[in-house]
Amino acid sequence: MEKNPYPGKCIVIEGLDGSGQTTQVNLLKDFLLQKGIEIFPTKEPTKNSEAGKRLRELLDKKTQASPREFQDLFAKDRVEHLRNEIIPALQKGIWVISDRYFFTSFAYGVAQGVDLEYLIQINSEFLLPDLAFFLNVSPDVCIERIKERGTGFTYFERKTHFERAWKVFELLAKRFENVFVIQGEQSIQKVAEDIQTIVKEKLLTV
Repeated sequence: MEKNPYPGKCIVIEGLDGSGQTTQVNLLKDFLLQKGIEIFPTKEPTKNSEAGKRLRELLDKKTQASPREFQDLFAKDRVEHLRNEIIPALQKGIWVISDRYFFTSFAYGVAQGVDLEYLIQINSEFLLPDLAFFLNVSPDVCIERIKERGTGFTYFERKTHFERAWKVFELLAKRFENVFVIQGEQSIQKVAEDIQTIVKEKLLTV
């Protein structure tokens, strides 16, 4: 995987469904905007690519695919996401904050039984983020939060999947550089402050 060579910075926020990634993306965006930094917030899977549209159908359980086909679609969607949105922004010096990236593919793919090394291989030509944050929230809490949303459960939103996926997130935090595990069961503001502290230390002081 290639380190980011562009003037913009790439930050990703990961975690189990219900761990609060979208909320933290928005709070980090607001924090960095106050610093005068132009921000492009984004999310995976995307809504625009054909692979992304297919993934949405699979996640909503409207159609089916094998675990490996599922992950191949994530990789195809990521190719377009990088080419059409992320890299053009980074080239302009815009900071990208993504709600999910390839770490989610690794975690949920392994939870489905796909080999981790295969997943790393099909994502091997993608950019490494400058920083990645994994929000550590227990599967039980995530399930309760999803219930409270009232939107129903998508394909991966099962406790057994969550338990397997989190073990992979923990492994990835040790394997990849610039990955930080944040305790996500703190108050929303405290989680945001923990993320902001690391961003200031790693990216705003250089």
